Amino acid sequence: MKSVQLNNIVYKEDKFYVAQCLNVDVSSFGKTKAEALDNLQEALELYFEDVKVSVIPKIKKAEIVTSKLKYA
Repeated sequence: MKSVQLNNIVYKEDKFYVAQCLNVDVSSFGKTKAEALDNLQEALELYFEDVKVSVIPKIKKAEIVTSKLKYA
């Protein structure tokens, strides 16, 4: 069995917490941070069961950058 280190973020959106993996396009949510991370772990396990990934992008210096957008 292989193992890989993944970088995840958790943030609050309205009344739920969202957990998102930065290395692959997988996310989940929950009522608490712990629940969101547990759900993300399960989603990642299912993702890697179904998808054969030979190279997983490595995230080196993740940074949150705020920007402003004007829209009509």
